[in-house]
Amino acid sequence: MNLLAGPARMASVLPAEPGAQTMTLLEAARALLATGSLCDACLGRPVADRSFGLTNEERGRALRTGVALADDEPYADPDADCWVCEGHCARFDAYADRLVDALGETELYTYQVGTRVPPLLEENGRLLREQAGFDPEAGEPLKRELNREVGRRLGATLGAEVDFERPDVQFLLDLDADAVEVRRNSVTVYGRYRKLQRGLPQTEWDAYETSVEEHVAPPFLGAFRATDAVFHGAGREDVDALMLGPGRPFVLELKEPRRRDADLDALAAEATGETVELEGLAFVTHETIARVKGHDATKTYRATVALAESVTEAALDAALADLDGATVDQRTPTRVDHRRADTVRERAVLSVDGALTDDRTAVVDVHGEGGLYIKELMSGDGGRTEPSLAGLLGVDVTVETLDVLDVEGVDEPFLTPAYRRDRDGEPASPPW
Repeated sequence: MNLLAGPARMASVLPAEPGAQTMTLLEAARALLATGSLCDACLGRPVADRSFGLTNEERGRALRTGVALADDEPYADPDADCWVCEGHCARFDAYADRLVDALGETELYTYQVGTRVPPLLEENGRLLREQAGFDPEAGEPLKRELNREVGRRLGATLGAEVDFERPDVQFLLDLDADAVEVRRNSVTVYGRYRKLQRGLPQTEWDAYETSVEEHVAPPFLGAFRATDAVFHGAGREDVDALMLGPGRPFVLELKEPRRRDADLDALAAEATGETVELEGLAFVTHETIARVKGHDATKTYRATVALAESVTEAALDAALADLDGATVDQRTPTRVDHRRADTVRERAVLSVDGALTDDRTAVVDVHGEGGLYIKELMSGDGGRTEPSLAGLLGVDVTVETLDVLDVEGVDEPFLTPAYRRDRDGEPASPPW
């Protein structure tokens, strides 16, 4: 009796080599089995695109059973090692256990598994399809099955979710080297800092004893059990300038963390002191680093300036009125031209206000476009900045102190809901 006669036979055809006659499912199974000893997974993999909700092992066992039934022969499991995968498909459970062991004392919400398959096994998969008359791309590759089956077992053990974009932990199973690699992706925390001491750089600098970064990082390194912390600021104020107001946006990137969660308010309180204050901490996506470093922002400064000659309030008001809304041409300042290209940039003064505290001292507030050099806007830098307060007053002007009062995004805030990374529940953690 023909089990695949009529409509059923027509529904059971498989693509073969170009120009070749199509095969029934049983014919395809016989062709695959004729190539040599195959495990069920390798037998089912060339037809992985047929039906849903089945593993390749289940597909292969069904094909083997179908051939036995059609031929009225005793069912028999393969009596030799699989020549295609060389036994790797029998080790899914063992590989998952090995990945768990390699993970160690690490928390995670999400994970992903990748596999490096030896070229010989990839070639075996191609030979199997070629010898059986299949399209070379039929079904799925061994690598994809290993990723899925080992990953599924791993996720069940860990109680974590798979993430194909940027998981908390990425595993690489290297079959060729018989090795496992574990990559713990960074935890990224957004916040704002105020710098309350002059002579303090934003990040570590050999010329200074400490920095904002060195005040902030230690509590976070300990809480997240990270190997390193990298401080990313939305620009940086001069070493001798204060950062006041709501503070400057930053992201602290914690490398290779073994913890994924912590009380950010408690860490902010621990890192806050007489020199540096933190506020507005939030877990964010890794993309927030580029956002903070590249987002267009305006900045508000307060400069206390010394005037070389006495100036009247009326003269100061007139000079500030000319600067208000002005477009300023700024050649690279003398103080930084040894490390920056000598170019002329246009920057806008969005608003300016100020007043004399005595006839030779003034306090000036400037709201300017990002990249506007405030010290040079006051002093003129020997004519390299035009217009300038010094040029408009006709007297030399020296900035004695400079404070940054605000840093704000031009079109929208630095931190929007799209960049927040709010997690539900507790991360998966040992013991597994």
